[in-house]
Amino acid sequence: MNPTRRSVLKSTSALGLLVACGVLTTRQALAAGGREAFSAKSLADALAAVGGTPADSKEITIISPDIAENGAVVPVGVNSTVPGTSEIYILVEKNPNPLAAIFKIPEDTHANVQGRLKLGQSTNIVAVVKTADGKLYSATKETKVTLGGCGG
Repeated sequence: MNPTRRSVLKSTSALGLLVACGVLTTRQALAAGGREAFSAKSLADALAAVGGTPADSKEITIISPDIAENGAVVPVGVNSTVPGTSEIYILVEKNPNPLAAIFKIPEDTHANVQGRLKLGQSTNIVAVVKTADGKLYSATKETKVTLGGCGG
């Protein structure tokens, strides 16, 4: 593990610990950025909140299953080789709130993030990458869900 990745893991772990202990509320954690984007009800509104319409890029790879048996816990990863990647947003098109995650990428760090998302139904997963100069790029991948994760 390189020192930059280690510092990212330490800071996100510390933030999670502060929220878990009640020292920092989830509202304060959300205030760090993206509150209006997380409350957006449509994909278009979420994209507008994160900075506008992105250009398609072949330098972004979304890793998710083609068919997810259980929509409650779908492993999703994003790898970006876009130069100067500073943020990665993961959006789920048909979820009630499309923005699922925001990742801040420190300078000179390999932009590769992973997580588990809840998908209510078969949908497109959209990864948006923001560069240090504010340009947006995206990639899309469809994931089919056989058992919905939002009560279905």
